[in-house]
This record gives sequence, C-alpha cells and structure tokens, in this order.
Amino acid sequence: MGDPKTFLVAIGLSLPLISGAARAMPTTAADPVMTFAVCTGRLSAQMEHQWIVDPPASDATRSQRARMLALLDAVLLPEQGPQALNWRIEAKQAQTQLLARALNSSERREADYAARLARRELAACNALLL
Repeated sequence: MGDPKTFLVAIGLSLPLISGAARAMPTTAADPVMTFAVCTGRLSAQMEHQWIVDPPASDATRSQRARMLALLDAVLLPEQGPQALNWRIEAKQAQTQLLARALNSSERREADYAARLARRELAACNALLL
C-alpha cells in the first residue's frame, strides 16, 4: 500500500489544488457569467497544456474554448468584465496546476488524482457545450 508518510505528504500537497479548483467553480449554476468564465479559463489551460503534450488535440480544445467564450460573451454585462477576467485567470491557474501535477508528480497517487480531477473539471465544462 505504500508508506503512510508519503501518502500524507501527497494529500497535503493536493489540498491547495482541491481548494483552488473548488474556489474556481460556482456551487450553483445561478451565475452563468462565473460558470462560463471559469470554463473558459479551464479550457485555456488545457489547450496550452496540449500544445506541449498533444498538439493535434489542441485544435479541438481551441474550438471548445471558442464556443465557451461565445457563451460567456452572450451573458456578460460590461460591468462584469473585470470580475469575469479574474475568474478566468483563477480557473486557468488552478487547472494548470492540476495538469502540471498530473504530468510531473513523482508520486503516482498524486499524479493520478490530479489527472482525474483535471478531467472531471473539464468534463463538467464540456457538458455545457453539448
């Protein structure tokens, strides 16, 4: 099962990722601006990650991101622009951290957990596009 100390360290390192990702997504769909902004940020991070690890896949993600951005633009009021940009940046940063952990962690459990969480976050966003 592995060394308990290693497992606890991996969990401790994952907590900032969990809290950052959780902060980045609304708990309800009551605010479509926040939802679409967060998803646009996540898709931006995924696209940039794919430029490095899977360039052909980045084309599909770019298309998804463009569709999400169109949804955001459709519901965004001018005065919401700065807040929406902040949500996009925070979500992109959180997703980038997850993807980096999934790719670079020397702890297999941590890498697997980060990869699963990154996929789940993107799946929630992609479900909005279907």
